[in-house]
Amino acid sequence: MKLLAIDTATEACSVALWLDGEVHERYEFTVREHSRLLPSMLQGLLADCGISLAQIDGIASGVGPGSFAGVRIGVGFVKGLALGLDRPVVAVSSLAMLAQGAIRLHGAGQVLAAIDARMNEVYFCGYAAVEGLAAAQNEAVVAPPADLALPVAGSYAAVGSGWSTHLNALRARTGANLDPLDGSALPRARDALPLALPEFAAGRSIGAGDLLPLYLRNRVALTKLEQEAARRL
Repeated sequence: MKLLAIDTATEACSVALWLDGEVHERYEFTVREHSRLLPSMLQGLLADCGISLAQIDGIASGVGPGSFAGVRIGVGFVKGLALGLDRPVVAVSSLAMLAQGAIRLHGAGQVLAAIDARMNEVYFCGYAAVEGLAAAQNEAVVAPPADLALPVAGSYAAVGSGWSTHLNALRARTGANLDPLDGSALPRARDALPLALPEFAAGRSIGAGDLLPLYLRNRVALTKLEQEAARRL
């Protein structure tokens, strides 16, 4: 099977390809260049692997949560590809990709994935490794760190920019052993591949028209009054 994965929801812009059991990836750290980089990254990856877009069997799309602009770019790009190629799609959460990365790199059995959502909030979800795959243990949420229900004990990998931006507030919510604690971790398209493969195999893919972003909230920025209140804290 030849499965493409794309994610642009955070500062990471990445494309990956599952090519008959082998993973190939291109990855760039960027702030506002996703739209410019993505087409050339994809073409370069396909050229490296010696295949064309027409040979792709399906696409795994990162759908967020993350940057509103980044999520829109990635989802829109995948929609265009899937419609043009008439290929099925599987949506994969950025938080799940983070957790899968911790499983891949550290052999983590339990993961607390947190992405900085700005506005003094984080996107958060807890995961457990089930047969090597990140399985959500709760609904993904966006909330202030002080409002999150974190485990009181146990050992967890803590990954994502939320742990860097809100480290003290998040640590105060849990007595668990956080090992590793990696606030620099970002979602990578390669970690969408093992999560999407079983979905394709089970026939749980969707059409391009049904692919939707996962924002978790509808507001992009604090109001002026909220900004002033936050500065007084």
